[in-house]
Order: sequence, then C-alpha cells, then structure tokens
Amino acid sequence: MASITLAELANELGAELHGDGSVTISAIAGMDKAGEGEITFLSSSKYREHLEACQASAVMVKEADRAFCQGNVLVVADPYLAYAMTAQLLDTTPACASDIAPSAYIAPDVQLGEGVSVGHNAVIESGVILGDGAQIGAGSFVGKNAKIGANSRLWANVSVYHDVQIGANCLIQSGAVIGSDGFGYAPNKGKWVKIPQLGSVIIGDRVEIGACTTIDRGALDDTLIADGVIIDNQCQIAHNVSIGENTAIAGATVMAGSLKVGNHCFIGGASVFQGHMEVTDGVTVTGMSMVMKPISEPGVYSSGIPAQSNREWRKTAARVMKIDDMHKRLRAVEKQLEVDE
Repeated sequence: MASITLAELANELGAELHGDGSVTISAIAGMDKAGEGEITFLSSSKYREHLEACQASAVMVKEADRAFCQGNVLVVADPYLAYAMTAQLLDTTPACASDIAPSAYIAPDVQLGEGVSVGHNAVIESGVILGDGAQIGAGSFVGKNAKIGANSRLWANVSVYHDVQIGANCLIQSGAVIGSDGFGYAPNKGKWVKIPQLGSVIIGDRVEIGACTTIDRGALDDTLIADGVIIDNQCQIAHNVSIGENTAIAGATVMAGSLKVGNHCFIGGASVFQGHMEVTDGVTVTGMSMVMKPISEPGVYSSGIPAQSNREWRKTAARVMKIDDMHKRLRAVEKQLEVDE
C-alpha cells in the first residue's frame, strides 16, 4: 500500500500545512467515511458544516475554510485538484503488462523501446514502433506500421489498426478500437459498394480513451485527436472527425463524420453531433443534446426534454403533436388582424 507523510504531501502539492507533518496518509476517503490514516477534502463551502464531525487524519481545504477544521489541515488553492494529485501519489493500479509475456507474438522487425511490456496473447504486427516504457495489455492487437509513443498504456483487449499513430503518455482502456473502418459506402442500384478507408487515426500526447470507445480511421484524410483530449466509455468518433486540444467528451456521445470540434470544449454524455460542420473553441454542450448546426460562438448549448412523470410526459407529447396545427391557426389570426388594420 502506498503512503506519504503530511509534510511530504504538502511539499508535493505546494500546500500550507497546519498540524503534525509526521502523520502518515495511506488513503483518500469521503468526508463522512474518512478515518485514521486517511485524508479528505472540501471542494465546496456549502458542506462546511460536516467538517466538525470529520474523523479524517487530515483535510484539504481553501484558506477560507481552515478555521472550521479541528485537526490537521492542508490549505490549497483548489481542493478538488489537490485530491486528484493526491490520488495519483497514492495510486496502486497495477501495470497494464509486465515484461514480455512468453505467449505474446511480436513480429521480428518491431522496434521496441526500452522498458516496453507486452501482456499474454497480445499481437504486435510487422513495422510497429513501441516507444520507451509503452505497456500493451493482454490480448491486445497492434496492427502493421502502427506507432505508440513513450509511456502510453493499452489495457487488455485493445485493438489498434494498421498505420495508427498514438502519442506519448496516453491511456486507452479495455475494449477500445482505434482505426477501424469508417462508415463509407456508395449506393449502386439498391446495393452498397464499400469505400476503402485510406486515412488513419492520429492521436496526440496525454490522450485518454475510455472502455469500448471506437475511433474510426479517415476515408481519405486522417481522423485527428489532439493533445490532452479525454474521451469517456462507449463513444463513437466517426471518420475524419477532428477534436481539439483538452476537449472532454462524456460517455455514449456520437460524432458523425468530418465533424470538427475546437479546443477546450466540454461535451455532455449521450450527445449526438451531425457531421460536416464545426464547433468552435470553448463550447459546453449539456448531456443528451442533439447538435445539428455549426456552433460559432463559445457558450453553453442544450437540447432535449428533461424527464417528467409519465402522466406529464403524455400531456407534453400530445401538445407537441398539435404544434403544426397551432402554428397554422396562429398565422390565420395574424393575417386576419392585418386585414382588420
């Protein structure tokens, strides 16, 4: 189990320590459950009343909340960020793979950096380049001529198709598929003719991709995922999509082909984006939104109807079905008023 003293933790966080720096911290817990040897945090002053009963060995708070704490305190500018950094320091997640498993297949011409690990039954095909410290989990597949940067990690059963490029310090969760064919077909007399997808997927540094997310390769140009992007589980990113730096995409989001999303956007879960349009930098789209038109101004955008009781929803649905009739009646009244004037 990882552990750290409060004095060491304060130094790592750049925090102001009030209390006993020799106290050892081995875990993080919620304020209502934390006990001896554990640290907690207060990210919102509206929960300040719970500090008095807190049994944690230490609390991370803003300066404004320090006077309400009973024991050891670390004063930080952003307690939630301090929590994230502390969690990294105490993280006990095992490596995706250790050493080179005897059951792994690695083509003779693969370029292995120093300290590369490949798990059991993984397949690394010809022409692949694995950077220093890369970890390839059990059962994963890395196709011909793919490149995976230094210290990037693929958990079990990840599929990376041919020619895909993944940058440094990326994390790809189990079941993700990177570089599968985009949905490209041409109609021909009632049948479909497949269009080979000739582009690839280029992923920058520090990108994280959730479990069972699919990122399609481009039809002609490449699908592009910029540095610092985070993508949740079970998302679909279609061919030739471009996602800008540090954009966050929550689970079950669907992005259609040739969509361009800017930098520092926040996309709520289960949102749907039409293709062949652009979303500018700094846009927040709330969950379950349907984005059908380009967004050229930063801001918060929403659509969809919040949940109601079944009785209320049936009334709402009945009224929605009458909107066209209501519109026609309103136009008729407006025209009559114009005549009367």
